[in-house]
Amino acid sequence: MQCAEALRVQAYFDGEVDAVSALEVERHAEHCEECRALLGHLAETRARMRKELEFSAASPQLRASIDRLLDQETRAAARAATPRVRPRWRAPPLWLGAFGGLGTAIAAALALFFIFPLATNPVVDDVVSAHVRSLMPLHLTDVISTDRHTVKPWFAGHADVSPVVVDFADQGYRLIGGRADYFNQQHVAAVVYQHGAHVINVFAWVAGSRALPEYTTRSGYHLACWKLGNLQYCAISDTGWDELQGLTRLLRAAGAADTPHERAE
Repeated sequence: MQCAEALRVQAYFDGEVDAVSALEVERHAEHCEECRALLGHLAETRARMRKELEFSAASPQLRASIDRLLDQETRAAARAATPRVRPRWRAPPLWLGAFGGLGTAIAAALALFFIFPLATNPVVDDVVSAHVRSLMPLHLTDVISTDRHTVKPWFAGHADVSPVVVDFADQGYRLIGGRADYFNQQHVAAVVYQHGAHVINVFAWVAGSRALPEYTTRSGYHLACWKLGNLQYCAISDTGWDELQGLTRLLRAAGAADTPHERAE
């Protein structure tokens, strides 16, 4: 008789489940011989298909033609969506140059305000990339446990820091494990929480001189960053701001009570 989880295992293999469901499937496969065999069969089938089947690629001319058509549709949709408003007054010619210069200056200032911080914070991009990687199958956790006394010691041999690790299940933030990542030229600690259907990664590394924004949004993910002692923390998730800030408040309070023990290894 086929295991009841077989369909979900296939969806997991195809990358069609969220990170929480992926974690559940991985735990199930550890104890289900039938599902482990199914995953092995699927992997073997995919490898043979990639090796033995020929795939035709679109020619550069076809790609260019498709790109032009898409660009034309985008421009047409933008023109249709832009309301046409008749100006109620016309500025005297004497002021046109001044207004034009002022508008250019304002636009440049806004560009610097919004774009420059992004360009000078590549670590934020690293955090987002690490979070996205973790949501892929088999990438979320290296150590799976809801026990802080299991997760926290694990970082001693796998990351350059010892982060705050607390299970806040009673407050809706369940500790599900941790893993090690690498960016900013460091082995970074990542503590993983589950809040409803959302995964929250809390990264920790030795703080540098580069300041990070306290709150920002990248690629649809919210980030909240703070320092505690000599460690830089950054929590990231696609959950709402209130939910993300709820976890950061709990971690800040727990870390403040345990600051003497939070140090770089």
